[in-house]
Amino acid sequence: MISKILTDEMNIQVNKELYSSYLYISMAAYFESANLSGFAHWMRVQSQEEMEHAMKFYDYILDRGGKVALAAIDAPPVEFASPLAALEMTYEHEKMVTARINHIYSQAVKENDYACQVFLNWFVNEQVEEEKNASQIVEVMKMIGDKSNAIFQLDHQMGKRGSD
Repeated sequence: MISKILTDEMNIQVNKELYSSYLYISMAAYFESANLSGFAHWMRVQSQEEMEHAMKFYDYILDRGGKVALAAIDAPPVEFASPLAALEMTYEHEKMVTARINHIYSQAVKENDYACQVFLNWFVNEQVEEEKNASQIVEVMKMIGDKSNAIFQLDHQMGKRGSD
């Protein structure tokens, strides 16, 4: 049986993961409207991954005898100052998610909930990858600057996500 504190924290995380999915699909729409279909594709894949993360927490709560309590999802922004601004927001958002995962993990350690720690290890590792990917894209965009040919090449590359 999972504790009430961990159940509450994981329910918050379900909401955060659903918001992440919502944020990235909003960014996908922004990129589509900017004719950057590769970036839009990357964000759609990212949105789907975040939905899967939410469902992992959802299922884990139920598997441990907890109660899932869904809350309203905040509306994400729909306008972004630039493609770089959207990508920087992605990186900052992933750092926030990492902090949340670490917070839940700390609670699991405090409660000696070893099963929860094992479950969260996957997310700890996943967040290393998420932050790395977002950071790399931001750094490449900064190097590119306003060079439209390079942006379109990166857009083409980002459109290949999931087809490897």
